[in-house]
Amino acid sequence: MNILVTGGAGYIGTHTLVELLNRGHGAVVIDNFTNSRPESLRRVREITGKSFALYAVDVCDEEALSRAFSENAIDCVIHFAGLKAVGESCERPLAYYRNNLDGMMSLLSAMGRHGVKKLVFSSSATVYRSDVPMPVDEDSPLGSINPYGWTKFMCEQMLRDVVAARPDWSVVLLRYFNPIGAHESGRIGEDPSGIPNNLMPFITQTALGRRPALRIFGNDYPTRDGTGVRDYIHVVDLALGHVAAIEYAEKNAGCEAFNLGTGQGYSVLDLVGAFERVNGVAVPCEIAPRRAGDPATVYSRVEKAEKMLGWRATRTLEEMCRDAWRWQVKNPNGFAE
Repeated sequence: MNILVTGGAGYIGTHTLVELLNRGHGAVVIDNFTNSRPESLRRVREITGKSFALYAVDVCDEEALSRAFSENAIDCVIHFAGLKAVGESCERPLAYYRNNLDGMMSLLSAMGRHGVKKLVFSSSATVYRSDVPMPVDEDSPLGSINPYGWTKFMCEQMLRDVVAARPDWSVVLLRYFNPIGAHESGRIGEDPSGIPNNLMPFITQTALGRRPALRIFGNDYPTRDGTGVRDYIHVVDLALGHVAAIEYAEKNAGCEAFNLGTGQGYSVLDLVGAFERVNGVAVPCEIAPRRAGDPATVYSRVEKAEKMLGWRATRTLEEMCRDAWRWQVKNPNGFAE
């Protein structure tokens, strides 16, 4: 299939592009490079030895977006593009609602006009209520405690409504847990702009000496060591989940949600300890107040994805830590080099 990938230059987008191209799919990439760099796509071409079209446009620009559909035969869309930081969404809620909801509406309008009926949506575990029993499955009650999560929730509802009106569409909602790690080549990985919002790049930058200490946001949660518990998944496993979702969408109509995680919860201190042990480096830590919008514990049940997509995560926490550190050491300034 020929797949339009919005936000394809980002962390998850680049790793998914590699797996799609290696699987024999074609790709067309849209990215406005707000949170990414063109160098990441050059390295995808280097890793795979394959080329793809690129449109440097904003997904909210429906007219520019339509050119990608008009000039390419698109079979399916993977929609990554959007603002994605929980903390920032609490500070700038209107920017998140405008960007993430407008982007989805522009994309769906363009798909409808060009007869493209298959979509894989980059959703999030933040669509689950924070007070539900863990682990969460796809039928757990939905709701969020931060604007970022609500934008994902609203986009999911938008997609369910579209499928209800157009039963021949196929939509797959992929609810990610916490992707970390990097491609084994060390050529692509997570490259945040400014101060990282996610935990692993903060760990790797601290271990490298770019930051004096890792700030742990809260040590008074009701968890075994007081720090937040999350389900960490290797980004390559996550990328392979998108390949499985594309192949599912090709054969099935309707709208289905799938958790993409490992089913195992690790605390912040668990992750720091594994990183130090695997890589033989120290990560100085300091405790900071809790961050707005962060629940205490979130981890997944993953049986549905294994049964219906034929996918499961196979890479260990140690592999996640090793690959993340390899990327950081080889690219101390990310893609800027």
